[in-house]
Amino acid sequence: MSTEAQQIFKRIVVHNKLLAEEEVDALLEHYAEPEQAIRWMVAQRGLPAKTGKQLLSVYQKKIGAASSVQASTATEQPKVDKPRDSAFDQMVDESVSGTQSHSAKPDEPTKPAEEAETKPKPAAKPAVAKSDAEPRQIGPEAEPVFEIMRAARAAGASDVHVKVGEASVMRVCGTLQRMDLPPLDAEAGEKGLLALLDDEQREHFLEHQDLDFSFDSGDEALGRFRANLFRHYRGLDGIFRLISNVVPSFDELGMPPVVKNFTDFRQGIVLITGPKGCGKTTTLAAMVDLINHSRPDHVITIEDPIEFVQLCNDAHVNQREVGAHTKTFSNALRAAMREAPDVILVGEMRDLETTSLAITAAETGHLVFSTLHTPDAVRTIGRVLDVFPPKEQGQIRSMLAESLRGIVSQMLIPNKDGKKMELAYEILVNNHACANLIRDDRTFQLPSILQTGKKQGMCLMDESIARLAREGKITKEDALTRAANIKFMRGEMEAIPD
Repeated sequence: MSTEAQQIFKRIVVHNKLLAEEEVDALLEHYAEPEQAIRWMVAQRGLPAKTGKQLLSVYQKKIGAASSVQASTATEQPKVDKPRDSAFDQMVDESVSGTQSHSAKPDEPTKPAEEAETKPKPAAKPAVAKSDAEPRQIGPEAEPVFEIMRAARAAGASDVHVKVGEASVMRVCGTLQRMDLPPLDAEAGEKGLLALLDDEQREHFLEHQDLDFSFDSGDEALGRFRANLFRHYRGLDGIFRLISNVVPSFDELGMPPVVKNFTDFRQGIVLITGPKGCGKTTTLAAMVDLINHSRPDHVITIEDPIEFVQLCNDAHVNQREVGAHTKTFSNALRAAMREAPDVILVGEMRDLETTSLAITAAETGHLVFSTLHTPDAVRTIGRVLDVFPPKEQGQIRSMLAESLRGIVSQMLIPNKDGKKMELAYEILVNNHACANLIRDDRTFQLPSILQTGKKQGMCLMDESIARLAREGKITKEDALTRAANIKFMRGEMEAIPD
């Protein structure tokens, strides 16, 4: 591998915080090709096979781009054939294909005698820096819990409730269903749930008796999940949100093209809103992923906890978790203003300070994405303003009118066969008319703008729900129970034949 290619590989590995610079240098002394280096990291340092494949894909893309630019002048250095141990190659190939458990600890590769005599050994072996994207080594106590999680993921569940002494429950298409697995007894359940925690998390849980955390198993059948453990009068329970192994695209989510346009802005604030479990985090992840694959920006995400892991691609992405990497959203957001970001993702605007900093960041030249638990655009703007004292609301109203780029309110509704969820949405694109209504405190008139702004991609939630019913994707009953304007929805449903 040429010196330039080594530098590209080194930058990618260091940017993704998989190894320190000196550790990459030591590793490249042993392995001339990135495939060999990545295989060693998978086999010996517990790097997930999926992450290894993504890392190799990013490297190949970068090296291809560099080669095309310098094709007319660059001269390729001859490859140096390195002797390789066939048993080691077979072991690593099995690990990359997922046939070897990440908890295994294979022996270090044995170098041929000729290489040992001619090539000095590094003083220290390269070691992977601690990373939240790597799976922790978990004991066999957690296997009963993992069995429940695998079954839930195979069933397409979004959440799992592990309750000791009773059958576990999973949520499929918004409905709770009991799992056809034997219940965990109190001792096995407590040991299995606590086995998921590292020492610091265990200490926090024992002190507070509840804990939020995220977990990456490194196993595609098990995947990554967000979890909460809590103790109650019957014992210890765990609630798990299953996270997809791949960030879905906008087309897969069913989002209209106008939502993609919100990622093209260079400054301003975009709000994704809706009730719990409506896919806000997934939409934000899709927006960050689109930026990550389209332009060389610095993206900082502040999440509680980190759900979708974003490897650096065209963009340089730094993900921070509240509790693990920073104390609060506001602390991380204040620090981000000094960290030269282009895009900032704030998991949730929970308080006055976080909301104020997010709006200020949008005004000072950053593109900000965040979420609120509000059902529509009008109440979203009201919620933002109500956080501030009355004497400050006039100023904030003017700032929001200038910096707001759009609001996407989401709702998930079970389809007719109960096998998937359909996405309903309300979209506000902040044009001059909307900005004037926000500035003049006449947000109650915004629904009329959304009705007449269809050419700009705007849409009311009730219109989206009615469209799903007309297309036969949801039932009339579900449409009526979720409508904000019952009179409007009844008129729409009467026009649909039974």
